[in-house]
Amino acid sequence: MSIATDHALATIASILAPPEPARGKTKPMLSDQSAVATRREAAGYSKTGPGPMAAIRIQWTVRHGDDGYYVDETIGADSVPVVIGPMGGDAAVEFVDERAREAQERFAALKNEMIGHGSPMPLPASHDDDK
Repeated sequence: MSIATDHALATIASILAPPEPARGKTKPMLSDQSAVATRREAAGYSKTGPGPMAAIRIQWTVRHGDDGYYVDETIGADSVPVVIGPMGGDAAVEFVDERAREAQERFAALKNEMIGHGSPMPLPASHDDDK
């Protein structure tokens, strides 16, 4: 095999490999009972999206501000966060859960397409078109 083929196969293998363990303050996926308890203490609630490399994984973290809760959305460890908010604590946790679920669904669809187990799932219509 050529070097280009080896590189392509290594890239595909890294995408199909299980994600690296999360580092830092990331909390594991929560059961419904744990999520209810966490909603009472939304600040610090965090989830990390799927992906083969920590440098491109998205993380959502809830923090408390002066006028409500905010979600910081970052890609990798050193990016400047996109800040969403203010909102209530329950709304912030639900926002994080929704974004993490969407990221997992898109990653699973891409992974299935790459290994030939199905056609790509259509992505939902973007709300940016409404502007």
